[in-house]
Amino acid sequence: MIDWRAWSQRLLPRTLRGRIMLMMVAGVLLSQLLGTAIWAWQLRANALRDARDAAQQTAQSAAGAIRFFRDLPPQYRPLLIEQLRTMGGTRFFVNVNHARVPTGAFAPSRLSETVVRGVRERLLAQVGDTTSFEAAFAWPDTLVVADDGRTLRELPESWVEASLLLRPRPAPLLVIQAEIEAGGWLLLATTLPDPYFLDNANPLSSDRLLLQGATLVTVLLLVLLVARSLTRPLSRLAQAASEFGNAMHPNQVPETGTVELQRTARAFNEMQARIQRFVEDRERLFGSISHDLKTPIMRLKLRTELLDDDAVRADFHEDLDELDMMVKGALQSVKDSDVHENLAEVRLDRLVERLTSAALASGAKITVSLPPIAVTGRPLALKRALGNLIDNGLRYGREIEVGAELGDGKCSVLVRDHGPGLPEDSLEEIFEPYVRLEHGRALHADGSGLGLSIARRIAREHGGDVRLRNHPDGGLVAALSLPA
Repeated sequence: MIDWRAWSQRLLPRTLRGRIMLMMVAGVLLSQLLGTAIWAWQLRANALRDARDAAQQTAQSAAGAIRFFRDLPPQYRPLLIEQLRTMGGTRFFVNVNHARVPTGAFAPSRLSETVVRGVRERLLAQVGDTTSFEAAFAWPDTLVVADDGRTLRELPESWVEASLLLRPRPAPLLVIQAEIEAGGWLLLATTLPDPYFLDNANPLSSDRLLLQGATLVTVLLLVLLVARSLTRPLSRLAQAASEFGNAMHPNQVPETGTVELQRTARAFNEMQARIQRFVEDRERLFGSISHDLKTPIMRLKLRTELLDDDAVRADFHEDLDELDMMVKGALQSVKDSDVHENLAEVRLDRLVERLTSAALASGAKITVSLPPIAVTGRPLALKRALGNLIDNGLRYGREIEVGAELGDGKCSVLVRDHGPGLPEDSLEEIFEPYVRLEHGRALHADGSGLGLSIARRIAREHGGDVRLRNHPDGGLVAALSLPA
């Protein structure tokens, strides 16, 4: 089954400016098509009516000429034709032949067929059934007018200048041939009252196309200006939101444009201020609570020294050490994830080299295969995120391989260890703060369970993410993906 919604999403432009322009251009083109269709229908109707009237007038005159030459004695016909040619001709170019001559090829149309049919009907009514006649259209260049094969172009121009239109653009000729006696055919050639009547039914004339093109270009320019005025504030809003999300520094958006855009900018600026106040209050409160807990923990540790029971004292020490570790982890979490840095270009391949150089020097098994990868982000924060993934891989997998994946506008740094991996249902749970699995506590009892949480939070602040998956050949793969 065809998913029309998916296809429409693929065909539609992705930007608001592109969609506005597409809709406006489609609307203008549709209105022009509808207007042209109505105009064409009216134009054809008027052209057919005019063609019928012209056919009646021309056939009326031709019928009179046919009756006149039919009644004229044969010996006077050449003299009269010569006199007409000397005078410059009449409405018709006239010639008498011994047989009907071919008129040449002419592409028929509805208008020309209407005229020919009207002329035949009129001649039949005026001249009668006793005379054979034929009516057709021809072009001056190919029209044969005499028995000897002479064409209209070979005749002196003075013979036809009053009857036919040859300059500046040849007009189609209506040719009527009537048998006025045995072996005598009268040829009448003329143009209609509107010589270029065939153009009257063409709705797509050059003038109309030029007008429609000018209208479309004008609308496009106006739509481009309107779309630009609408999308520029939205682009500024999106940029400010991205900067605020990455660096947590409010960037005031100018409250300009239409009332709706001003209201949106004002609401965004107020939202930035509220979020900034909330984050600052949270940092102060969380830092103060975590710092203040150190004092009572220390007092409790001193008081446990006064206990006589060694087993109870050891249990108290273990619980207090765990509480102290949680407080330190909480402080470290705030410190690592809420670092305010300016955005800069970061070479991830060089960053991984610096992070693994000390471990390689101490004999750790690390394989690094990274192409040059540059991203825009906060250097210290990305260093902590990658450092946490590499440290986890060395701590729980003993041996790691660092590689990369590129594509779909993202780049991913892959850290694969050779440890036992994780259960499939724990691949997301492990990102929760302070969550540690059994084998993790067995291998590293002093951990806090915050490393993956901090790494994912930093990645998501950069528009990326951290994902875990088990490798088919064993071990765990941690993928830090960022916008390329």
